[in-house]
Amino acid sequence: MGTVETREPTSILGQALTRRERVVLGELAEDVTLEEIAQRLFVTRNTVKSQVRSVYRKVGVSTRAEAVAWARAHGIQ
Repeated sequence: MGTVETREPTSILGQALTRRERVVLGELAEDVTLEEIAQRLFVTRNTVKSQVRSVYRKVGVSTRAEAVAWARAHGIQ
């Protein structure tokens, strides 16, 4: 019988990114607004904004460019 591989949540400083935060982080690399991300994900802009703030806090960045660079460095994109 084969082994089943599970992927651990991406984490930094002991704080794991949720599945949705990883999705939002991936969307940040696109040249789209938060409103457009919200429409793609069927949520409000405020929800996306909150998720983006949470991602920034968890990965220790303060800009979209830094978040995208972090995601690329950690294989999220």
